[in-house]
Amino acid sequence: MTGLSVLDLHAAHGRSPVLHGIDLTVPEGSLACVLGPSGCGKSTLLRVLAGFHPAAAGQVLLHGRVLDDGRSRLAAEQRGIGLVPQDGALFPHLSVAANIGFGLPRSQRRARVGELLDLVGLPGLGERRPHQLSGGQQQRVALARALAPRPRLLLLDEPFAALDAALRATLRREVAATLRRSGTTAVLVTHDQDEALSFADTVAVLRDGRIAQAGSPDDLYHRPVDATVAGVLGEANLIPAEATGTEARTAFGALTLAAPASGRTLALLRPGQLRLTEGPVAGAVPAKVLDSDFRGHDHRVELRPEAAGLPELLIASADRPWPPGAAAYVSTAGPVHLLPGA
Repeated sequence: MTGLSVLDLHAAHGRSPVLHGIDLTVPEGSLACVLGPSGCGKSTLLRVLAGFHPAAAGQVLLHGRVLDDGRSRLAAEQRGIGLVPQDGALFPHLSVAANIGFGLPRSQRRARVGELLDLVGLPGLGERRPHQLSGGQQQRVALARALAPRPRLLLLDEPFAALDAALRATLRREVAATLRRSGTTAVLVTHDQDEALSFADTVAVLRDGRIAQAGSPDDLYHRPVDATVAGVLGEANLIPAEATGTEARTAFGALTLAAPASGRTLALLRPGQLRLTEGPVAGAVPAKVLDSDFRGHDHRVELRPEAAGLPELLIASADRPWPPGAAAYVSTAGPVHLLPGA
């Protein structure tokens, strides 16, 4: 069953168009993410969904109910939508329990607050004030407050941006698990590709007020529609290729394609698809190591290939460090995706 439907949505700031024909479907109970750089229209889209900004044309529907069609607009407080802002926006003079129960009928507060404290992993902290909590705990309280009235849709406006990297990764996993347990339909907006890929069932890449591509995280990462989307979802090596059937001729030799194709195009190779060796192997090209950065789980290696038909810089993922200036041989692994129309 469809939870949120956005159909041919247009919006503007004054006479300046911002959103141009947005189409987005979020099934009931699933998590979606709108990903894009600053200025692409993410915040405007969120404000239109919440009811804080009018649509110029198109439709926004929640469980089949029209919220905005460019002519009439349902007030924000009548939409049954919750919002978790970037900074949490907790009331500093109220306890955690009072923050969560704010706006709930008095008869429901005690039971509902206790239920939500358990849900977000903060049992026994109801009497504390926001300043007595860590940043991650404050964001859990903000999530609990947004879930308290049982919204039909939850909007999350980059709620992890102010947290350090380790806490951000932990909290987004916890928030995603909490939303799945509660069965809440949710839309997260972010500019962080790791956040989008790890959080959502559906990712929509927003570019200049239009959705460039929407689909599962796996589809977008491995099968982007163009070079820009490929770069938004992570580092990408784009290799000139001549495709014929299930193979493509490249500077690495004949590569197996993920899907049949023909003609001149670009092959996408993610860093994890490049293999580095000290000696030559079949299909490998010589390269010089420019830099190597340790990232905990792997090493990011920059290389300059010494072969025609390749970009000046290749990015590989390696299981050990490679000293700058070292000689290496680069080969490929796995089928490759071609960028349509490249």
